[in-house]
Amino acid sequence: MKRKVTLKQIARELDVSISTVSKALRNSKEISEDTREKVQAFAKLYNYRPNNIALSLKNRKTKTIGIIIPEIVHHFFSKVIRGIELVANKRGYNVIVGLSNESFSKEVINMEMLANGSIDGFILSISKETLLQQDYHHFTETISQGMPIVMFDRVVNEVLCDKVIVDDLKGSKKAVNTLIEKGCKTIAIITTKDYVSVGKLRTQGYLEALNENDIKALGSLILKVDDKLVSEDHLDVLEKDIETLFESNKDIDGIFAVNELYAITAMKVARKLGLNIPEDVQVIGFTDGVLSKHATPSLTTVSQHAQQMGEQSAELLINNLEIEEDEDYYQTVVIETEIIERESTK
Repeated sequence: MKRKVTLKQIARELDVSISTVSKALRNSKEISEDTREKVQAFAKLYNYRPNNIALSLKNRKTKTIGIIIPEIVHHFFSKVIRGIELVANKRGYNVIVGLSNESFSKEVINMEMLANGSIDGFILSISKETLLQQDYHHFTETISQGMPIVMFDRVVNEVLCDKVIVDDLKGSKKAVNTLIEKGCKTIAIITTKDYVSVGKLRTQGYLEALNENDIKALGSLILKVDDKLVSEDHLDVLEKDIETLFESNKDIDGIFAVNELYAITAMKVARKLGLNIPEDVQVIGFTDGVLSKHATPSLTTVSQHAQQMGEQSAELLINNLEIEEDEDYYQTVVIETEIIERESTK
């Protein structure tokens, strides 16, 4: 029995793009006759069958929305899900949640499993591994087969679909400008590796805010954290990296962290080193979650309005499902951020 072959494998074997394979299998005139014949012959030889995504849903609706999120214990994602559920239930839809655990393969498997006649469309935030690999074929294939997708928070320009985001660059500039207005002269940033889109934009906002205030950006003040340090198993390594940041820059008086965990950990390390917050160091984090409200001292944050993001995502998807458009039309909804001031700033 021949093993099941995928679009990706056909593309690799024939040295063409996944898009070319997909179009050739649909007899698209955009692809040359010679290439179409080669692709179709290869597909027939290996008994290729399109995956189940969206194939059975053109004429049969499930009134169910699939949600794919990178992690379940994150307050931000739980608030987004709440927003999606509120709108979905009001409009007669149910939701099913799938978890990618920041894994490309789990993201693909979840999409294929949920779309096997179970749902009408997806609302999703892309896993970090997918962003690192820059492999988006499972999204484009899903859309090409008639199933709409709405991306939120972590999105990519390469996939044409509706998106709901916050202005990460503007939000981070607000945070850094707030620290400057409150007297900070030496501001460090704790951020992600650049392939994570939101972290990259927040780092860019930090750099622009410094530049606009005639403050020189120093590489020693930029800590880019390895993703594995986000898990509880590696928090001691994260703390050590932040401790090194403080010890290498004795004059740090402000910290901007691109997520809540980094900010809370930075405050813990600062106190361990004998620094007082906010007297010696002021701290602002991105994402206004439970930890921010209950930390000691409580954390000043950039609020992303996660529930509103979920509500907007659900409205976009359901409108797409219920309103037939003659032309493909995609929109990006930008949610405004807000500084929530607490005890970690003066």
